[in-house]
Amino acid sequence: MTSTVPAVTAPAAATREKQSHRRLLMCSAKHFRIDYEINPYMHADVQPDPAAAAAEHDGIVAAHLAAGRTVEFVDADPACPDMTYTANAAAVRGDRAVLATLPPERAAETPHHRAWLEANGFDVADTPYAFSGQGDALACGDLLLAAHGQRTDIRAHRTLARHLGYEVVALRTTSTRWYDLDLALAVIHPGRTLAYNPEALDRASLRTVRGLGLDLIPVRPAEAAHFALNLISDGRTVTMTTGAPHLAADLRSLGLTVVELDTTELRKGGGGIRCTALTLDNPA
Repeated sequence: MTSTVPAVTAPAAATREKQSHRRLLMCSAKHFRIDYEINPYMHADVQPDPAAAAAEHDGIVAAHLAAGRTVEFVDADPACPDMTYTANAAAVRGDRAVLATLPPERAAETPHHRAWLEANGFDVADTPYAFSGQGDALACGDLLLAAHGQRTDIRAHRTLARHLGYEVVALRTTSTRWYDLDLALAVIHPGRTLAYNPEALDRASLRTVRGLGLDLIPVRPAEAAHFALNLISDGRTVTMTTGAPHLAADLRSLGLTVVELDTTELRKGGGGIRCTALTLDNPA
């Protein structure tokens, strides 16, 4: 059910809602496969069906276009099976980007991401510390909800604050099941509404989230484990996975259009709908 925290004074940065998630960067799933195991969901002996994975990805693209979003593409590299999880490429605000520092198994993706961002006019900064891109850096108005402790080193947060101009809110998840923050938390209305799995955040992070003065939607752990929170919301339409009926109902009760899509094959790599798209229009 939908639950709103008691009113508290929100940071000034969190009080202004600006539309985003209307311009997205994606990469096709034609080379998607499991070549290595870098999260608890990946198993090399459980390969995705290539045609089914491509169909799921095509369905996500079609849903974005139907919602009035713009989708741009970075070319896929056959040597980079995880490039379809484009959200891990970087964190972007305005015309600036902080490039991810990915695990060694995915490092070959980064030159492609850098080339695309620079060719499209973004001022790209690097961090020497582990950083999982947008997977661990969710924009919420003028706040950036940024994870550390799994795929991201907290020292990378300094680069995010300096280069992107966000007030960074540091959060920590409880286990590798939530290896990226976008499996544990979702921004529904920037600067206004979050959905989150209380079991996925440590105690200090729960206190932080509950003290932001935002409306909060608690999500059942079983639905979160089904990648329910790995969604994209532009404040009008929410694109999310099937298999999370309670969250879908909560979102519809807010007047949002909810589009539910099958992500069975894409989840075999540990990613869902949010993972497949990098937001390019977070307002500066």
